[in-house]
Amino acid sequence: MTMWVIATFVAFFVKGVCGFANTLVFTSILSYGTANVNISPTELLIGYPMNLLMTWNNRKELKTKVWLPLSLLVLFGSIPGAFILKNVDAGIIKVFFGIVVSVLGVQMFLQEYQHKTSKPSKITMLIMGIVGGMLCGLFGVGAMLGVCVTRMTDTMTEFKGNVSMVFAVENTIRLITYAVLGLFTMSAIRTAMILIVIALIGMFAGMQCSKFMKDTTVKKIVIILLILSGISLIIQNI
Repeated sequence: MTMWVIATFVAFFVKGVCGFANTLVFTSILSYGTANVNISPTELLIGYPMNLLMTWNNRKELKTKVWLPLSLLVLFGSIPGAFILKNVDAGIIKVFFGIVVSVLGVQMFLQEYQHKTSKPSKITMLIMGIVGGMLCGLFGVGAMLGVCVTRMTDTMTEFKGNVSMVFAVENTIRLITYAVLGLFTMSAIRTAMILIVIALIGMFAGMQCSKFMKDTTVKKIVIILLILSGISLIIQNI
């Protein structure tokens, strides 16, 4: 249980600082000793209320033109994705997306380092949104959506509010799916109920720390986590 507590605190501290990556951190810490079928349902039960809380906390920064289209792409992401999964190995898909996310992350980091602020084209964002929606809808991996929201918002409070809203929609879909599939065991529910207090403490601590950081610093942390998300996808599926 000690590792679960550590994983929860660290994951949601990171969530409080930069608005996402809690799933990446949580899964990375626990994956070496716990099966993913036990990790994902528990993390979802913890993460869902945290996403709702962060969305509410940053509700004044919500932009319908940002979170609504991306949320719709998540909703419909599993439709073309199901066809792809039927004909292509899921591991190959994850490796491919991992490479794409890593490359985009490096590009974004270089742009931040060089202080470039050019916005990507609408076509580029549409393609990224479709790919991100498929990836998130199928596997619960939000790295590509994180890239999209980063490029569509100007401040970190905007990023946190809108990305949390998108993930709240995605979490709702997965909650229904997991419930139908019977993945929420009593053990997972009990563990989540215990750890949700730790998650609240971790996220609150992260949010307080972020207040003392410059937006540019937090944004670079977000980009680094995006790159790590991509690398994690590659490593776990080769």
